Amino acid sequence: MKIREVKLPMADADRPIIAQRELEGIKSEEKSGRGWARLAVLFSIPLIIVAIGVYLWLTSGRFVSTDNAYVQQDKVSVSADVGGRIVEVAVRENQHVKKGDLLFRIDPEPYRIAVEQARAALANAQVNVQTMQTEYQGKGADIEGARIAIQQAQEDFGRQSELMKRGFTTRASYLNSQHALQQAKVQLANAQAQAAEARAKLQTGAAVPGVNPQIAAARAQLDQALLNLKRTEVRAPASGTISQSDRLQVGNQIIQAMPAVSIVVGDRVWVEANFKETQLNKVRVGQPAEVEIDAYSGLKLKGHVWSFGAGTGAEFSVLPAQNANGNWVKVTQRVPVRIAIDEASPRPLLAGLSADVKVDVRDHR
Repeated sequence: MKIREVKLPMADADRPIIAQRELEGIKSEEKSGRGWARLAVLFSIPLIIVAIGVYLWLTSGRFVSTDNAYVQQDKVSVSADVGGRIVEVAVRENQHVKKGDLLFRIDPEPYRIAVEQARAALANAQVNVQTMQTEYQGKGADIEGARIAIQQAQEDFGRQSELMKRGFTTRASYLNSQHALQQAKVQLANAQAQAAEARAKLQTGAAVPGVNPQIAAARAQLDQALLNLKRTEVRAPASGTISQSDRLQVGNQIIQAMPAVSIVVGDRVWVEANFKETQLNKVRVGQPAEVEIDAYSGLKLKGHVWSFGAGTGAEFSVLPAQNANGNWVKVTQRVPVRIAIDEASPRPLLAGLSADVKVDVRDHR
């Protein structure tokens, strides 16, 4: 026989009690969940702190860094080897030029005139040498004539001597013939001396064998004049970008050896990082470095330590520090360290840009 369970209708007084029990159950479950969350937070915070401490302990002393760093490039200051007035300017600011391109031209007319004068001087020297050769040949004829005169005077003196012995001549005639012989000998000696002098003028020195010194000097003057004329065209000594070209104006007078324009050579770029002297204990050549350019946010380039400067920045300043005085104060010095860039930059690295450099000094043996 099955007994059927009969559900009696709930009294209104029992409903608040059941609802309160259900609410208490929900609260107990929430408290249990919060307890686990609190435990997780209590355990995770120390773990995070320990992890951060371990990371700092492992990486402490691994890197040295400085924000006193700047991009550097080779800069060529171009000056004119000759002075004069500028008649043509072939470049403009920030223009890229190749080695050998024309930068500007100086008025060539004075130098063309100098070339013509040098050519005339060379021709004059050649004429002088030809004249000396002719004179030298003439001195040979004078020597021959002097020898003939001596022979005649000798014969005349011999006759006068015989006649004098026999008494058929006067003593005056004898002395005249003797004097004539002596004069002929002197003329021969003079002719030989003049011939030697003419021959010496035609000699060539060891410095320029085979060329007369007068002609060699005139050729050197011509070469110098031609070189000066060529130097009126000032060309780029290297490939790069033109800078400071404001001084190049047509009509301006340019002075020899004074800087006229600059060329920034862009094929070699490096960063000069000025580290404190106290940071260099573990820095070695070849250690890897990371370079961050301030102008380009997020741009980081790989590099390495290339070399150390030969002295501190203060040592090569215009007014170096005078440490041997009574007001000396010790100041930490900075040493320029050259950082080579090992990869191509996606953005142009302009000379003078600020940078942050970080060197990995783990391997400092």
